[in-house]
Amino acid sequence: MTPTESPSHATPAPAGVSADPHQRYGKPAGGWRAGLYAVIFESDTHAGRVFDLALIGAILLSVLVVVLSSMAPVAREHGTMLTAAEWFFTLLFTVEYVGRLLCVQRPLRYARSFFGVIDLLAVLPSYLSLLVPGAHVLLDIRILRLLRMFRILKLTLYIQEYSMLGRALMASRRKILVFLSVVMMVVFLLGTVMYVVEGPRHGYTSIPTAVYWAISTVTTVGFGDLVPKTDLGRTVASLMMLLGWGILAVPTGIISSEITYQRSAGYAPLRRCPACRSEGHELLARFCKDCGGALPPAPVAPVVPGTPTAPGSTGGDRPGAGPAATPPPGPPRL
Repeated sequence: MTPTESPSHATPAPAGVSADPHQRYGKPAGGWRAGLYAVIFESDTHAGRVFDLALIGAILLSVLVVVLSSMAPVAREHGTMLTAAEWFFTLLFTVEYVGRLLCVQRPLRYARSFFGVIDLLAVLPSYLSLLVPGAHVLLDIRILRLLRMFRILKLTLYIQEYSMLGRALMASRRKILVFLSVVMMVVFLLGTVMYVVEGPRHGYTSIPTAVYWAISTVTTVGFGDLVPKTDLGRTVASLMMLLGWGILAVPTGIISSEITYQRSAGYAPLRRCPACRSEGHELLARFCKDCGGALPPAPVAPVVPGTPTAPGSTGGDRPGAGPAATPPPGPPRL
């Protein structure tokens, strides 16, 4: 550890301790790398906010260029301009990718992360197309160009609602997995019933074919390539259609409850520790969950009557739900 480095940046945080990607990659203690880090990775400064907005605009424009390039009339008329724009965005994102690797203390960890791979996939196809010789492989080049659509995934790094939705999906993944397994069992059983009831003479030539029909029916898609002909088959199909309406509401309710719980638990994604810059501290937390440093006071939000104001105040069946944050009133003073 150099004399200018703080202990929180010298040693990587143990796995599972910090969910802050900025701390995992390591923020430089000073110099031009720290300034570049503040612009690229932090959005609570004017320069960082301008960089994020400019990068979002560049991502959307680059995706628009890829979409326009796939349209034959536009590509024939403006092919040169689209090619120049594509290489401009490729060089721009290459500079951004190299800048991200230079300004973190652990560049290999960032390169192997999800967004590091996305950054690489955003620029790699353009360079790979230069290495493919001959005009007879233009089809392969066009296939490689489809990978440029990965650029749109970079938007998730700058929009907080994506992060909240991702946390809700991760928290409810077991419930959703159990729900999908039950749906698959129901679909398989009813598909087998339809195979027995309708049979090959009505198009249900095998159990997999009947299960395919059951999936399209339960999901209310109904392609129409397979239609029951018997009265019993139509009855089973009607029950499956009604069942599909109820099935669609279950995962929506699971994810919505998780999002509501995160909001009621007082999760503040923009509340940062001034020492280690980690985020995601609760509204009532006084010390950093990663380095133990003192946290600044949380912003006061308006409280809606009848809603919980602190983590664990609901007293529900969630693990860790404790008593209400406000203690009961004591005896009156004399």
